[in-house]
Formats: sequence, C-alpha cells, structure tokens
Amino acid sequence: MTDSEALRGLIENRGLKMKYVADYLGLSAYGLQLKVDNRQEFKTSEVAALCELLEINSLMTKKKFFCKER
Repeated sequence: MTDSEALRGLIENRGLKMKYVADYLGLSAYGLQLKVDNRQEFKTSEVAALCELLEINSLMTKKKFFCKER
C-alpha cells in the first residue's frame, strides 16, 4: 500500500509536477493518480523508476512509501 500523502509531499518538495512524474513512468496522469490513491498497484519497474526520480535510496524509505500494511 502506498503512503499517498507522503508520496505526494515528496514529489511536491522535489519541485516536480504529477504530470511530469506520470510521463517519466510512462503513465497517464490519471493512471498515476490511481496508483498513488491505492486504487491500482505500482509495478516493480514503476517503483524502481520512481525511487530513481525522487532519489529514494534507503530501503527503509522505500518501505515507507510502497509496502503493504500488515
């Protein structure tokens, strides 16, 4: 499950627009919105690309944004 609020905040803090992030991931803006809002799951390749774009290097940080609740 994605921490939607934290992910949106990180994107905004990096000075990026959601449309740019969607294009970077090869998604439509609506497709990205569905994934950020947890209505669809991110593919592993999308998570990897998003971590690269947002400079998320720590495994703990990745887990914060992209792990299912237990």
